[in-house]
Amino acid sequence: MSLIEIRWHGRGGQGAVTASEIVAKAAISQGKYAQAFPSFGVERRGAPVEAFTRIDDKPIYIRSKIYEPDIIVVLDPTLLGPQLAQGLKENGLAIVNTDKSPDEVRKLLGRDDVRVAVVDATKIALETLKRPIVNTAILGAFVKVTGLVDLEKVLEAVKEKVPPRTVEANLLAVKRAYEEVVAG
Repeated sequence: MSLIEIRWHGRGGQGAVTASEIVAKAAISQGKYAQAFPSFGVERRGAPVEAFTRIDDKPIYIRSKIYEPDIIVVLDPTLLGPQLAQGLKENGLAIVNTDKSPDEVRKLLGRDDVRVAVVDATKIALETLKRPIVNTAILGAFVKVTGLVDLEKVLEAVKEKVPPRTVEANLLAVKRAYEEVVAG
């Protein structure tokens, strides 16, 4: 495997930073090298947030933001627009929390040259967690569509990262999104 770069887009409070960390932790537990880090603007709940993850089979020495990702993960569908797909590599992948179809998302991103996977992570989060915190649901979709990390390793990382009282609900959110994601 060569270096894979992932850029996460969400809003403060949705868990984009935590999701990026969980993916890195799962990759490391599989013997890969990984890094995860956030980029904050105004640092308040509801404000746009970016996070970044890199995964490789060899040590990673790059320490910059990710400007040309292989994958973008969008936790908040209100952020969708051409600006979000800036730098996304040709034939890159967009994983989006939305009830729209992959073709509708492709149009919103203004990119015909990318693959799109969609899952209604908000619905899953509301039904499992009773709150619109979508990060664990989007992780299930990420695992299924990318194959970069094993589902079991992600579930282990979720157990370590989320509050104990919400572990079972978060695990259910991951598993549901894994089953419900639609790629197109």
